[in-house]
Amino acid sequence: MFPIIPANTASSFPENDEGIFGYGDGGGFHSVTNLVSNAGVVSTDVAGVGTARSYMAACEYGGDKGIMGFGIGTGNTVYSITNLVSNAGVVATDTAGVGQARYAPTACAYGGDKGIVGFGIIGYGAGQYSTGITNLVSNAGVVATDTAAVGTAKKSLAACEYGGDKGIFGFGNDGSYTAMTNLVSNTGVVSTDVAGVGTARELLAGCGYGGDKGIFGFGKHLGGTTYDAMTNLVSNTGVVSTDVAGVGTARGYIAACEYGGDKGIFGYAHQGWMIGNTTFTNLVSNAGVVSTDVAGVGTAASSRAACSFN
Repeated sequence: MFPIIPANTASSFPENDEGIFGYGDGGGFHSVTNLVSNAGVVSTDVAGVGTARSYMAACEYGGDKGIMGFGIGTGNTVYSITNLVSNAGVVATDTAGVGQARYAPTACAYGGDKGIVGFGIIGYGAGQYSTGITNLVSNAGVVATDTAAVGTAKKSLAACEYGGDKGIFGFGNDGSYTAMTNLVSNTGVVSTDVAGVGTARELLAGCGYGGDKGIFGFGKHLGGTTYDAMTNLVSNTGVVSTDVAGVGTARGYIAACEYGGDKGIFGYAHQGWMIGNTTFTNLVSNAGVVSTDVAGVGTAASSRAACSFN
């Protein structure tokens, strides 16, 4: 006899099959996108829709769709506008922003069909400051007004799903590089700070893998003159592992998303001031193993957003 799986358990939530990288800074702000197939193959550039910008956040919602939002664009204008991604990977025109405009936030899914955007930088230049506020995204892609900050304000962090219906914010910069995390419950409630595990760093990315686990990878650590390739796995109970030796080229300002139902992909990034932006990718198996570099496709760019769909 087969076991009965109750509704709203982690195993009842489907995983998406395809992904999308979008927007970013590639010789100037842009809004082009690149789709990721269910085999992890990245497409050539798709003409951009919406306001060109970078340092955005992106996550899934509705079970099979995505949302990209916030960021900074031409003239150093900071936005809270969003762009929905259909279950066919089509990006919609701008939706008027809700909540505090900011850049360098991050986002992840929770509850199986909803999302959360959190943290980031308010303002630009003199007087700018980091925040810990969050905004929930409904299963229809509607962004809620600001939720008061929980935990330490920070920027340039990463987020991913774990446990099938929960999320985790991790790492970033809170005045110095940090490895602390904040768990997100299956109702979108953010926890207080959890002591960090692994190398404190910023400008990294995170995504889910294996159906109920997550991975943080790449970035830049305090005092580092170059970027990192190390990763940290997240268990299905939200526990972050110590550093796993990096595979592939070290870089920062990177993006990541799920594909193929149970795998992930890191892509695009900045490799260093002497080299600049890149297009290559690194696939993540359903056991959390990162592959060597895969030749890039499309416009070289950094500070992109990524999420899964379909």
